[in-house]
Amino acid sequence: MTKAEFIDEVARKTGQSKKDAGDAVEAVLSTITDTLKRGGDVTFTGFGKFTVQARAARTGVNPRTGEKVQIAATKVPKFSAGSQLKASVKGG
Repeated sequence: MTKAEFIDEVARKTGQSKKDAGDAVEAVLSTITDTLKRGGDVTFTGFGKFTVQARAARTGVNPRTGEKVQIAATKVPKFSAGSQLKASVKGG
């Protein structure tokens, strides 16, 4: 499902216009992004949790040359599915 299809589905389920649904989806995504940028977590009980995970610096290998490359430490977003979401997906 693309973002546009997602917005269409939100508009259909809520009875909002596509513009209002798009604004709501953008607000949710922006809020999650801003919270993660600040190092916070976003938890939707039963659905899941968005967190920031630190990746340590490490040595990688360039597959073309076999040369060792130093990969810098970084922070990456992570999503952990909640119990209700897992059960819903598992149940079909």
